[in-house]
Amino acid sequence: MAEHDEVTNEMLFETPKTMQGTPARLSDDMREVKERIGGVEVHVGALATQYANLSVRVDRIDARLERVERRLDLVEG
Repeated sequence: MAEHDEVTNEMLFETPKTMQGTPARLSDDMREVKERIGGVEVHVGALATQYANLSVRVDRIDARLERVERRLDLVEG
């Protein structure tokens, strides 16, 4: 029975020691995740801007093409 008590006591004292580093590791991991998410958000914003710019360019090309088609009498109107 004494051996069992010794093992139990050792577990009771050792378990908190092994858990002491856990909050710090979790905090570091969360910091890294937040930084990486911030980077993703920046890239998504840049992609949205590029998409908007491309959309404007396509609209301009479409308008020019319509003018060319009208001048060449390729379309009605």
